[in-house]
Amino acid sequence: MTSKLLRTTLGPLALMLSTPLIGLGVWVATVKYGGSILAVAADWRGAVDAVPRPSAAALGIIAAWFVFQYALLRLLPGPAFLGPVTPAGEQPRYIQNGVAAWWVTHATLIGAWAAGAPIGHLYDHFGPILATLTPAAFVVCMGLYWKGLHHPSSRDVVHTGNVVFDFFQGLELHPRLAGVQLKQLINCRVSMMGWSAITICFAAKQVEASGSLSPAMAVSVGLQVAYLYKFFVWEGGYFGSLDIMHDRFGYYICWGVLAWVPAVYALVALFLVEHAPVLSLWQAGGIAALGLASLAVNYDADRQRLRFRASGGQTTIWGKPAEALRAPWTAADGETRENLLLLSGWWGVARHFHYVPELLLAAAWTLAAGFACALPWFYLFFLTILLVDRAGRDDRRCAEKYGPAWDAYRARVPWKILPGVF
Repeated sequence: MTSKLLRTTLGPLALMLSTPLIGLGVWVATVKYGGSILAVAADWRGAVDAVPRPSAAALGIIAAWFVFQYALLRLLPGPAFLGPVTPAGEQPRYIQNGVAAWWVTHATLIGAWAAGAPIGHLYDHFGPILATLTPAAFVVCMGLYWKGLHHPSSRDVVHTGNVVFDFFQGLELHPRLAGVQLKQLINCRVSMMGWSAITICFAAKQVEASGSLSPAMAVSVGLQVAYLYKFFVWEGGYFGSLDIMHDRFGYYICWGVLAWVPAVYALVALFLVEHAPVLSLWQAGGIAALGLASLAVNYDADRQRLRFRASGGQTTIWGKPAEALRAPWTAADGETRENLLLLSGWWGVARHFHYVPELLLAAAWTLAAGFACALPWFYLFFLTILLVDRAGRDDRRCAEKYGPAWDAYRARVPWKILPGVF
């Protein structure tokens, strides 16, 4: 078995077969078995019977959320934002109104709850929602594959002929439909905004069921919502990330953000609805301090890179002029272009140091669930694997793109993620 066969066919096929089962299994284990994997294994027949089924009500909730976020993306004011130039020489255009959409979305949600709407009922429908999203997102991916073959939005289309890999990875880099960039609509507004809304609804469910909000739920959901608000403040920077610039829009990204994110990323809040441990105010405060400090470092690293790119390298970082390394590269159209690789600030500590505070932040909001059950820690485990793999993929891509310039950059910044370790 060659590594190429594993990465292009067997690995993607295994992920496409397993991730839907894992996503639904996480819900079953959390809601029906208190988060105990051993209990699921001991009653596997009952666990199979407990797997949620799709429902018309769930489909209506999903459709309403799509329409709401599409309307906010199209109707709210915001400046145009041009993303990085693609390998084919094109430049995607986005609408930068994420912060406004965040405020409208959350004001609508909290306002509805204050008016008496039981938004916590989302918890009661969450199993059918996941069961509906799982096949529905697969259908969306099939539509994207067909669109990439027959009606691509740009020249940035790659068709390898390996159907499994092409469906998993996607064909188009920046597909557009109905006047919007689909990555912005689905990744940012439907998925990331949805993650924030889901956790708030879970917190509301705890209040509706018990009459109060536990410190564990408050600090965990508070950190997640703060992280997601920061995401929309930084949305312009996200358009220059690996997900947007280099990963094509297939099962890996599209199904992942539509079905995997609500199932796994919101797992801690799902667990805390009925299984919140007792935290003292000192414990909750310590968790909040760790999370907010991690969020501040993560934001500062993203802001450094965004400011560096926006100024063409003409900025200061930590009180000194930013250092950069010039890296020429050849685009698919044969034209030679040049990027600047940042060597200052957090980006001089490690090539992907910003993953460290992101992991610490996830650890902080998971700490609120305690250690009595391992399942809430699944997201942190998954995120660690994802970010290590992403760092490796980015290094390989940059080495191929920049050649000797990347070798020179790695000599200046030798550590991949954690200085002195990795």
